[in-house]
Amino acid sequence: MLVLGRSQVEALLDLDALIDALGPAMADLSAGRASAPGRIAALVPEREGFLAAMPGFVPAAGVLASKLVSLFPHNAGTRLPTHQALIVMFDPATGEPVALLDGTAVTAARTGACSALSARLLAREDASVLAVLGTGVQARSHARAMCRVRPIRQIRVAGRNPAKATALAEELSAELDAAVRAVASYAEAIDGADIVAATTHALEPVVRRAWLSPGTHVTSVGYNPAGREIDDATVAEALVCVESRAAALAPFPTGTNDLLTPIRDGVITADHVHAELGELVEGSRPGRTSPDRITLYKSVGVAVQDAAAAALIVTAARERAVGEEITLR
Repeated sequence: MLVLGRSQVEALLDLDALIDALGPAMADLSAGRASAPGRIAALVPEREGFLAAMPGFVPAAGVLASKLVSLFPHNAGTRLPTHQALIVMFDPATGEPVALLDGTAVTAARTGACSALSARLLAREDASVLAVLGTGVQARSHARAMCRVRPIRQIRVAGRNPAKATALAEELSAELDAAVRAVASYAEAIDGADIVAATTHALEPVVRRAWLSPGTHVTSVGYNPAGREIDDATVAEALVCVESRAAALAPFPTGTNDLLTPIRDGVITADHVHAELGELVEGSRPGRTSPDRITLYKSVGVAVQDAAAAALIVTAARERAVGEEITLR
């Protein structure tokens, strides 16, 4: 069995290839070809954390895998990330375990990459101003990925901690071919932005309809079981897309308050969800129909994303003879 550590995973992961690979994986999911049951979780109430299991089979990638991922929000500000994970891959022909790899880097990369896929499918072609809300791992991932699919020339970073926003802006400015600056508030970051990437652990919405310009594409990946990132008015007016209706509208620990709360309160119905990404990829549902329409991609994370990313990484590792082979039996 091949074993790959985090630094090896990061070195092997090709972001452009990952964005491309997620399209067929999401199409498999929407068409019912993939198998990706809703995640289950063991709760650790005293730490407000949980350990979740996410198995998936993706025919398009020829991969069978399962991720174990922990979410411990109190790790924020420590040496440990809030999300940590392992991925185990199995031979889809025999069920034999064939690889074990760090899943923390995979989770970060595939989440930003799938948001970028949503921007490729839904954002205006000329989108050039990106607002990044949050200052953590996903903020970095989204800034890097969005620049691969749209001609981003300006990035505004906002977060609860101004010092972290400034540090992230300086980091991204040195790395990306865009003018990057920290701003004082979420509203200032969003004002006039073409794409808004919300990556927070917010209790109260950080994206509000009054702040959005016509035609903005919003991506929301933040998760807080007690909160939400997007206000009712934005959800109600936007063309809403998800990875999976079943996953997005399921109860904890799978679904999202950003949709479940306005459904509960009668602001929208479940039918308001316009499409899954896979339906947009395959063309069975239309995407943006007007340059002024606000579009919203609400992510909860699904196993086919991890499986598709892991398949790319393991293939690259074997081609380059990277990693350690171990025997379990």
